[in-house]
Amino acid sequence: MASPSPTPELAHDLYKRFRTALEPVIVGQNDIIESLLVSLFSNGHTLLIGVPGLAKTLLAKTIADALTIEFKRIQFTPDLMPADILGSELLQEDKDRHLRFEHQKGPVFTNLLLADEINRTPPKTQSALLEAMQERKVTLAGISHELPKPFLVVATQNPIEQEGTYPLPEAQLDRFMFSLHLEYPNREEEKEIVRRTTQGNLPKIEPVATAEEILAVQEVAKAMPIGEHVLAYAVELSSATRRDDPAAPELTRNYIEWGAGPRASQYLVVGAKTRALLRGKMAPETDDVRAVAASVLQHRIVPNYRATGEGLSAKDLVGKLVKTVKEPDYKNKETVAGAR
Repeated sequence: MASPSPTPELAHDLYKRFRTALEPVIVGQNDIIESLLVSLFSNGHTLLIGVPGLAKTLLAKTIADALTIEFKRIQFTPDLMPADILGSELLQEDKDRHLRFEHQKGPVFTNLLLADEINRTPPKTQSALLEAMQERKVTLAGISHELPKPFLVVATQNPIEQEGTYPLPEAQLDRFMFSLHLEYPNREEEKEIVRRTTQGNLPKIEPVATAEEILAVQEVAKAMPIGEHVLAYAVELSSATRRDDPAAPELTRNYIEWGAGPRASQYLVVGAKTRALLRGKMAPETDDVRAVAASVLQHRIVPNYRATGEGLSAKDLVGKLVKTVKEPDYKNKETVAGAR
């Protein structure tokens, strides 16, 4: 099968195909679905946070069903070991009765990995995904094994149940492009959910995209041009979360203990590019940066005790920062930065 041409038209068409395919199964959650697709076509990982019953697992599974790619699920539990994720080196005897080590691949060797309840396993096992998520490879016994392309992790987490859980360390959280908080459905959406799930089986999702098409759109998104003022705004927004930055606003100095690193600026730009591309734009705008700001920044900042005492979450602080940080005043906003 010939590889599809990487064009903006392909990206916009795939986005419409996905939305149409998911409508019969997923009720509401439009912003969450769009963000998931943005991360998919940005080659980024996503952390889904929500209470039980909000279809976190169903959402990831439905997106996998809409793709002709390999999907695997790992249920994270306290007794899960790194080898249960990565695989291991087993001693095997060949036909000449010679002993040799053979790599038995774990479930991480897939295209879309659902890490269900990722915070239910100890840090030793959580860290098994660090190299895979960042480098797209796994090293065992000194030998590196490349992961298939595309490789994406969608992890789920329950925010209210703390017994028997292990909070993800900052280094692990930073590997996720987006963290998405699923909210309760409204009454009309909940009625539709109940109607669909109590009157028979959910419709089967037919694949609407191939791995080659996903890679092609990722290529287009990466090469998409971006205005200098949009690039500068993304960096300003990320820098504004750091209390030791000379230009940090008073909000940051009062309420944020630790701010976001440079990877946040990268993902703000990548996310804005892909969102603009899927919506049929030829270049991202500052509105696209603002649209992905909460998803990129809320798991990368640490509110201090004062924020906690006043009931301000990381998401609340990001929302206030988006309103506080001004766009750079560029005389020529048409100047376009190189994509690389």
